[in-house]
Amino acid sequence: MPDPAGSETFRPFASALDEGRATAILRDAVAGADDGELFLERRRAEVLSFDDGRLKTASYDASEGFGLRAVRGETSGYAHATEISEAALKRAAETARLAVGDGGGTMAAAPRATNRHLYTDADPMADAAFPAKVETLREIDAFARALDPRVVQVTATVAASLQEIEILRPEGQRLGDVRPMCRLNVSVIVEQDGRRETGTAGGGGRFGLAAVLDRQNWEAKTREALRIALVNLRAEPAPAGVMDVVLGAGWPGILLHEAVGHGLEGDFNRKKTSAFAGLMGQQVAAPGVTVLDDGTIPDRRGSLSIDDEGTPSGKNVLIEDGVLVGFMQDRQNARLMGVDPTGNGRRESFAHPPMPRMTNTYMLGGDATRDEVVAGLKDGIYAVGFGGGQVDITNGKFVFSCTEAYRVRNGRIGAPVKGATLIGDGATALKNIRAIGNDMELDPGMGNCGKAGQWVPVGVGQPTLLIGGLTVGGSAA
Repeated sequence: MPDPAGSETFRPFASALDEGRATAILRDAVAGADDGELFLERRRAEVLSFDDGRLKTASYDASEGFGLRAVRGETSGYAHATEISEAALKRAAETARLAVGDGGGTMAAAPRATNRHLYTDADPMADAAFPAKVETLREIDAFARALDPRVVQVTATVAASLQEIEILRPEGQRLGDVRPMCRLNVSVIVEQDGRRETGTAGGGGRFGLAAVLDRQNWEAKTREALRIALVNLRAEPAPAGVMDVVLGAGWPGILLHEAVGHGLEGDFNRKKTSAFAGLMGQQVAAPGVTVLDDGTIPDRRGSLSIDDEGTPSGKNVLIEDGVLVGFMQDRQNARLMGVDPTGNGRRESFAHPPMPRMTNTYMLGGDATRDEVVAGLKDGIYAVGFGGGQVDITNGKFVFSCTEAYRVRNGRIGAPVKGATLIGDGATALKNIRAIGNDMELDPGMGNCGKAGQWVPVGVGQPTLLIGGLTVGGSAA
């Protein structure tokens, strides 16, 4: 497997393109358009997975290419190629130009410049040699098995990547960003009396692999994965019915992200396909509920120094004290809605056009302690871990499965429950928040978000919350 250490800096205008010629081609492509840009990218990534006592996967991938976009009104012409050359650029310009038609547009102002950099630009994969990474995964496997004789399978995965981008604007502005990413995941399967259960833990962010390969970090992740597996080993069937639910702090914010966050992306509201369309300035959540999308938090998985259109990321308030005050915008949607872009124009890669997307979406904390919030739950579920879920953006209806949850009666946490699903809709859930903890925390750095076939890294967060009247799906009689 190649060792990526020592790779040269991505400089497409020094090695493959003449900047003056590229700018001229771009200007021709967007003449008469409202907006447009040339997005160039190089990405390198590696994944090592140690499963059931052996190295199962060791991959290293590298790709580069460009995407050229011309925007006129609601129409975008987009063409991309894996060959960075003037000939390929000319062909792409001809295709993108089709969206402009007879022109008549006024070119939008360029993004404002920024010197802010929220993370290192060092290659995270260079922090350790390949044999050292494999040995760490082997140590995780041995450590997990030594913790408890009921451990029958361990999967440990380390992943790292480096994305380098350059954005060229028609007026000649050039912007760039170097984005590291790393993550460690540990999954443990335990067995007792013929019953098997799984626990998973992990995390990472925009920093080097040294942080996740540190022994103190991976030991903590391994212990947490084992703890969750053992909790589920003694879990009882979950109850079913309409009941109040307490959501734990941190990762349970994924429910907020899916059920509420997508509905606050500008394109869905402009097209009036969101449950929040037409509600700007109105009370959409319980008093005390404040929701932000913040791409400016250093080293976080969802953070961006600039978005994929060159706009500096922002700390954007979406809901303030229960009132809807803002949406997340890219450049095109912001122009069509008559507002400013918010730094939320994101794309999966050079092969994809940008669209409004979340970065790190979270709810601010309140005044109650965690114990006080749980004490207010008379009969329901305390959910602290979530797996997969489904959401309908048009009405906010969601279904989420719990990976760690507990039965609560009269404010006392009881036995863990298995097979619980939470069913409801985001708009109603926001209004039924009855208590907000003072323990807001962000997730450990493991979120990915899908939209229109594109996946981007994101962060979520929230304090402990008491929500009334959710439907709990379970199998208990």
